[in-house]
Amino acid sequence: MRQTAVSGNSKTKTMKKTLLFIAVILLSNITFGQSRQSEQLDSLFTSLYNKKMFNGNVLIAEKGKTLFQKSYGLANEEIKQELNNQTIFELASVSKQFTAMGIVLLKNQGKLKYDDKISKYIPELSFYGDITIQNLLNHTGGLPDYMELFEEKWDKTKFATNQSIVDLFVQHKPEADFKAGEKFEYSNTGYAFLGLIIEKASNKTFGQYLNENIFKPLKMTKTFVYRSRYEPKTVENYALGYVTDSLGNKVLTNSFGKEFYTYYLDGIVGDGMVNSTTEDLLKWDRALYGNKLVNQKDKELIFSKVKTNNGDESKYGFGWSIGTAEKYGKIVNHSGGWAGYVTFIERHLDNDKTIIILQNNATELTALPVREVRRILYNEPLATNDLNPVELTSKDLEKYVGIYSNEQIPFTLTIWVKDSTLFAQASGEGQGAFPLDSYENHTFKFDPVQVKIIFDTDKNELDFYQGNMNLKFKKTE
Repeated sequence: MRQTAVSGNSKTKTMKKTLLFIAVILLSNITFGQSRQSEQLDSLFTSLYNKKMFNGNVLIAEKGKTLFQKSYGLANEEIKQELNNQTIFELASVSKQFTAMGIVLLKNQGKLKYDDKISKYIPELSFYGDITIQNLLNHTGGLPDYMELFEEKWDKTKFATNQSIVDLFVQHKPEADFKAGEKFEYSNTGYAFLGLIIEKASNKTFGQYLNENIFKPLKMTKTFVYRSRYEPKTVENYALGYVTDSLGNKVLTNSFGKEFYTYYLDGIVGDGMVNSTTEDLLKWDRALYGNKLVNQKDKELIFSKVKTNNGDESKYGFGWSIGTAEKYGKIVNHSGGWAGYVTFIERHLDNDKTIIILQNNATELTALPVREVRRILYNEPLATNDLNPVELTSKDLEKYVGIYSNEQIPFTLTIWVKDSTLFAQASGEGQGAFPLDSYENHTFKFDPVQVKIIFDTDKNELDFYQGNMNLKFKKTE
């Protein structure tokens, strides 16, 4: 720690004591648990939104009860329509869990088996040999990527559908990347074929089958299969997906023309194209703890890894990535990215915590702060070890000087500069001053008692962290 006006062992002990006393005051004047976590989550996502790193909806729940829910930014940039809790987003690859569930339900209805060869339903693909439905579910089929083949061989003036993939594969017969079951390799092709198998086994469209067997039973009233370019229609409260062009401007991918891949591949389902809201996805999360759709044996299969022939684990079940963390227990999740959408759902099965994040901006700045959200949910300190220390002059530090208050806290924080060092002191009898070390991104720390202060000079605010606690103060003088 840099030498300051406060020095000596006895005075260092005094500083530690006074900072701990500050912590006691703060702890006694704020409700912990959900309110603290909510403030931390809002601070996290607000910070990302202000930095143009986040635009979307967030819902965080524990045991089915919503801990935090908020919208940040616009659904439609042209008309300045704001996002809200009911806004509908395209889910991209988060759709795969619904495709997988469709297959499980068809199996339970006696209309297919997991070890059926895919050629039973798509006989044109018999040249791929022994690839089974379960291989497709676990991403162990070895099928080549259809998007690469379409980019090279497809007439891009036409929309492609699932049957188009079959037809193009029959025409060009691209070699499999590996033998079925040999290893794990994420495959959009496999889930597109699963979408087609659902249609052939059910004699319904992909959207009809999911609607009748998943969405309606779970009262997911704002969830449906929608291909906005292939079959356009008016959808109220819909989030348009934005990317950035070569000049850095936010644009829809349609602006790149009809021969851009997100346009001509819009007719394909199974690997994407389910649309939903954060609240409907929470209904889906709750259903997966019960037996309304499937039984416990089915769920164990859905959320289990498989061993590949090369001896590795797939780390993927049926439409879900599978993992385990010492602190968090068993985790299943899935992310998605397509045509301006960045989506994510995570379920902590041992602790019944749920993270749902839907974004409609996919730019070079877009962030998905999953690690930070986990830390907040488990009352862990947010990591700042990656911040670099900086040397600031007294003039540099002047912009942070002032008196800051929080309406819920019966005292203020005074910030001032002395000898090129920033100091803070809480009001009240017995409160001593403490020096702050300077870091990048307007961050200051006093490590002996885990104090961190982050300033937002544009808003004249600061975030005060101590241990697991986070409080926001507003500059009043």
